[in-house]
Amino acid sequence: MPRLILLLISALIAFTLASLPLGSARAANNDPVVLVHGFLGFGPEQFPGIGYLYWGGYHDIASHLRVYKGPRMVVTATVGAISPNWDRAAELYAQIKGGCVDYGYTHARTPPIQEQKPPGKCWAADHARNPEGYPLALYPAWDADHPIHLVGHSQGGTTSRALIELLEHGAPGEGEGDLYRGGKIGWVRSVTTLSSPHNGTTLRDAVFDILPQLRSPLRDWFQAGLWSWELAPDGARSFNAWARTSPYVYYFSIGTQATEAGAWCCNGTDRAIAPIQSSNHQYPRIDMFPYYKTYSGEWIVPSAAQHGMGGYTQSAPGRVRIDSEWFANDGVVNTVSMRAPSGHPVRDYDGTAVRGSWNYIGTYRGYDHFDILNWPNKGPSADPIYERISDIIFGL
Repeated sequence: MPRLILLLISALIAFTLASLPLGSARAANNDPVVLVHGFLGFGPEQFPGIGYLYWGGYHDIASHLRVYKGPRMVVTATVGAISPNWDRAAELYAQIKGGCVDYGYTHARTPPIQEQKPPGKCWAADHARNPEGYPLALYPAWDADHPIHLVGHSQGGTTSRALIELLEHGAPGEGEGDLYRGGKIGWVRSVTTLSSPHNGTTLRDAVFDILPQLRSPLRDWFQAGLWSWELAPDGARSFNAWARTSPYVYYFSIGTQATEAGAWCCNGTDRAIAPIQSSNHQYPRIDMFPYYKTYSGEWIVPSAAQHGMGGYTQSAPGRVRIDSEWFANDGVVNTVSMRAPSGHPVRDYDGTAVRGSWNYIGTYRGYDHFDILNWPNKGPSADPIYERISDIIFGL
């Protein structure tokens, strides 16, 4: 009789496990995922009429991740499109946890001067206590016992790093804001960066510093504020000295490349942009997002005298040296810059994640800076990449 009861209990347990969603039954964790957009990014409410999303274009990556081996909690954040990493981190903190944005006492008084606590830039942690009608915070329960995964594209990756630096170490002199007190160890379980300019991008130098007479929307964006310094290699070096790699966080990075080494024919590049090629330089693939073909190759088109990202070098004293290792790119960011912040611990991901080190998942060739977001283009689908990320972070 006892044996029969034991068999019945075993069968009941097996049935219960079999009826659970596959991902939830096997996942080591089911912590929420927060998607953080990059430079010039936008939130899901930006284009309601046409349903166009930063994360997916006409395809919703967040929705896909919610059901992939789910259910999962996957939310999308909306931070400043052309703001520095510090400001974006402050906005990200308030948006996830709830409360009003506080840019910090000293930081707000550093040019360009801004309001420390701008009115109305708030999120409600409790929908029942929200007389002002603020949007609801993404995850008010967030703390060390309820950590999150951050997934950032482009500048969203460096913004995530800034947030972790402030969470753990705070910032003396910035006032009594909760974010600047530090000590928030374990609030972030993992960070995954996609095509992020950890060491900057030479696009800024090629478009702005090298060719100031070229008028383009991209140059105007770069000129809009001092924040763009962080996106250049010299500014990224300073940022990397401040935003440390935490020993308590799992870091993953993914690179993209949409250029190819020059060849006399048949290398998949756009010959209309670069009919004559050198094997020492990089040239845009024919399926790259069209606008960035003009900057990503050996020369800036239509100029025949200024190097683009695929051929730009510099070795001035005191500046970050740029050599041929920087030539490969995805149209916006140099592939070598996507691996990890220079001087920080890094390794190739081999199926086992190491906390406190960058685990480089690899370079996805043929993906440009927007293919990785599934924006409409001739490039491949990014769904398998996000599914792989999901498998890794929920297995931690």
